[in-house]
Amino acid sequence: MSRVQLALNVADLDGAIDFYSKLFDTPPAKVRPGYANFAVPDPPLKLILIAGNDEPGSLNHLGVEVESTDDVAAAQERLAGEGVPTATEDEVTCCYAVQDKVWVDAPDGEPWEIYTVLADAEMPGGELRTVEPEDSAVCCDSAPESAARCC
Repeated sequence: MSRVQLALNVADLDGAIDFYSKLFDTPPAKVRPGYANFAVPDPPLKLILIAGNDEPGSLNHLGVEVESTDDVAAAQERLAGEGVPTATEDEVTCCYAVQDKVWVDAPDGEPWEIYTVLADAEMPGGELRTVEPEDSAVCCDSAPESAARCC
């Protein structure tokens, strides 16, 4: 099953967890320092909350969680075939998970990732990742100025 991902920047992680648990009637699937995610069954949604990053209430990034690495590769091939610049990352450790993914930017700059989770992972706090379709940035860069998006 695929599901849309919405990653939001929040000022108060505990307050946001409480609110979204009530809104979607489901507890978070994962909570780590400065980070939480929800696997909402209905509507199918992966909600990511990231504390202390950019303006609270702003969009961090969007995504589509897919079932397999083959699905990620198929999306990359399809998008590249349509002329959309892509950035592929294999077995990257980001936001407490090992993932394969492809990134694209929408016309107005909204970052989208198509990804699959390979395994859970622990990582030091504050290590968020960023990538642009034109560069080969390393996931989980700890430099604050590059921590614009998390996966």
